[in-house]
Amino acid sequence: MFSLEHPIETERLTLRPFNAGDLDDVYAMRSLPEVTRYLYGDELTLADSAERLERCMRQTRIEGDDDVLALAVERRDDGRVIGDLTLWLRSAHHRQGEIGFVFHPGAQGRGYASESASALLALAFGTLGLHRVYGRTDGRNDASAALMRRLGMRQEAHFRQNEIFKGEWGDELVFAILEDEWRERA
Repeated sequence: MFSLEHPIETERLTLRPFNAGDLDDVYAMRSLPEVTRYLYGDELTLADSAERLERCMRQTRIEGDDDVLALAVERRDDGRVIGDLTLWLRSAHHRQGEIGFVFHPGAQGRGYASESASALLALAFGTLGLHRVYGRTDGRNDASAALMRRLGMRQEAHFRQNEIFKGEWGDELVFAILEDEWRERA
């Protein structure tokens, strides 16, 4: 069992559980069409954002398969939540996890996603002792694919038209990194 007891500090960011004070920042991010373009679901209303925030506030422990850890990515210089990270335990037996990330467009292009996702991978391979972590993205999401490559993840699959996504057939890319590959980079 794992529970995040203390926030994770990086050079410029704090990764922490969500709290009720994050509603305005969550809404500001999740209400934008450019943010939800490659996410399941559409832009969130303020009420939808409040429901999502409530769910994220409960996602602080990993005890078994498919449990998720949801973390707010807060800029330390101004206290704004500029993104969110997720880590799912997909299989305790096989030590497999999945990462996900979403960032406000105003925070993109500054290395925040790489900085925070690297810290999340360090948690996955360190504290949680995972063997393999993977991430999935829409085949058109070049920024997400580029981030996973910067993290040292290799593309393992390109599933062509594997699901109907927002009314049209979509491709899915799968990237992964193994524990020993991560340790070689660190």
